[in-house]
Amino acid sequence: MAQAHGENLKQALDTLRTHKLRSALTVFGVVLGVSVIMLVAALISGFDQKVQENVKQFGADTAFITKWDQGRHGGPPPLEERQRKPLTVEDAKAIQEKCPAVKAVTTFLMTNWDHAHTVRTKAGQVTAIDFRGVQPNFGEVYANAATLEGRFISEGDDLHKEKVVMLGENVAPVLFPEGHPVGKDVMIDGSDFLVVGVVEKPKGGFGMGDEDRRVLIPISTFRKVYPTADEVNMRAQAYPKMLDQAVDQIREVLERRRNVLFGGKDNFSIATAEQQVEEFHNIVGKVALVTREIGIRKAIGAKRGDITWQFLLEAMTLTGAGGVIALVLVNALVLLIRVTLQWPGSVPVWAAAIGVAVSVSIGLIFGVWPAMKAAKLDPVEALRYE
Repeated sequence: MAQAHGENLKQALDTLRTHKLRSALTVFGVVLGVSVIMLVAALISGFDQKVQENVKQFGADTAFITKWDQGRHGGPPPLEERQRKPLTVEDAKAIQEKCPAVKAVTTFLMTNWDHAHTVRTKAGQVTAIDFRGVQPNFGEVYANAATLEGRFISEGDDLHKEKVVMLGENVAPVLFPEGHPVGKDVMIDGSDFLVVGVVEKPKGGFGMGDEDRRVLIPISTFRKVYPTADEVNMRAQAYPKMLDQAVDQIREVLERRRNVLFGGKDNFSIATAEQQVEEFHNIVGKVALVTREIGIRKAIGAKRGDITWQFLLEAMTLTGAGGVIALVLVNALVLLIRVTLQWPGSVPVWAAAIGVAVSVSIGLIFGVWPAMKAAKLDPVEALRYE
């Protein structure tokens, strides 16, 4: 039996050498298909790590509250959302007072989504900044707003509407190439502000998201300089292991304050970091789902079983080789991405194993029909085709 299989393998390899172009094209097709499987798995793995890192930066025990439905991407919001009344600082105070599971709440104020801002000095300028008016506890509730240099905005700054500013880590060197921006002036939309600190860049970003373009001023100052601004958003920090209770309590308070009818649609949204990770996993979960041969040997007297094994081994050798080549190429590509983009992704062992297994299975599954067909072929028909 072993000798027969050995002879079948020899015949399969001889056939592959004879039909080099066909063999090469088959291997290339398998390399392409298996590479896509493993590369997508590697990229998803990297994305997942980045998402997890970003969640840690925002704080796993926090919830983001806004009047807008979250998850919207691009373009102006729907009319129903635009007509919703803004959240207020008083809403935040009510949440702090009436939600026992909430440890702290901070609010920040922004202008409308289509209002661009620019910060500049004589040395340079930064446009499309992430410009916000924040409360003094912003740096405490936001896990990704640590002070890198200088100090954070204080209660006194907010109380007296001081024109002070904190710059994002990537903004500061553009405005002050020589370094040491604290104590110097910048101009934001034509108004002078004194730099009191630099905010550390959040960890976990990549690509364009790796830039920290934040520019923060006291919320009272923001309201004074931009009196029509009403885009108040909040972040609430729950006590450990009490995030679900906090979200329920916050929703109850806001529904009452914003006159939401019982059983009606909320005119605000609450999102947690865990929900964002779950949504990401749901998305990538969906992404992750996804010849005719002639029995000439029979024409010269070969047995049906021998012919079947030859064609199966032929197909599995081609597809298996394609899988191994794909594994090598994808690992090299992922290594290049890791080095050049500081990407943490890698080809998971399960993806490599599945990729190679799939490639061999392709040969097994799709080799069955031509092998059986070739084995059953009439010798005269086989000779005539050949």
